[in-house]
Amino acid sequence: MNSPLSDRIDRRTALKWMATAAASTTLLPRGLAQVPGEPGVTIAGHYEGEGYGADPDLVKTYAPGELWPLTFDDHQRRTAALLCGLIIPADAQSPSAADLKVHDFIDEWISSPYPGQRGDRETILTGLAELDVLCEGRYNAKFVDLRINQQAQVCDQLATVRPGANVPLERQRLQGFFRRFRDLTAGGFYTTPEGMKDVGYLGNVPLAEYPPPPADLLERLGLT
Repeated sequence: MNSPLSDRIDRRTALKWMATAAASTTLLPRGLAQVPGEPGVTIAGHYEGEGYGADPDLVKTYAPGELWPLTFDDHQRRTAALLCGLIIPADAQSPSAADLKVHDFIDEWISSPYPGQRGDRETILTGLAELDVLCEGRYNAKFVDLRINQQAQVCDQLATVRPGANVPLERQRLQGFFRRFRDLTAGGFYTTPEGMKDVGYLGNVPLAEYPPPPADLLERLGLT
């Protein structure tokens, strides 16, 4: 399989994917309380228009520059891909979330002008920047330059929330970012055909024959 960063999914595919995932209950709960305090990170400009105009035409193939611009720069995309691959790695049944380009789905998600995604944009961009700050302070290297065991250790620590622990504000923000990134990764992964297959979801699949209804049900309906 190609490297997760070797190419991008086309935007029509990404938009359909985003629409499907937005309807999924996986992405509805935020599970992220707002943490007070300034993040100390300047967020790149985002859509500031009146409303957000018409929804994308999911039949059309959009050229670069149409719709809303994507957000991730090369470093952010690489970091996001590594996180996706660590959160849902490849196994005997399925490719990793990074192999499925879930990081491109997340880029499309946080770049869109819809009100529900605006908070995610700031959460993800601030979190990616603060993740590098944490890693540089601990290992003197950015997250993407760490060894795989170091990256996994950082993720494990951010995923572990001890109730009642006196956690510094910066760490609370990073833990909140990681929870939301993990939710988006899972939501994106499990709305792909590969992800659905991984959990055994068959969907609308025709059957060769249908099992008979339960006898007690037929009796209650007076059909026996």
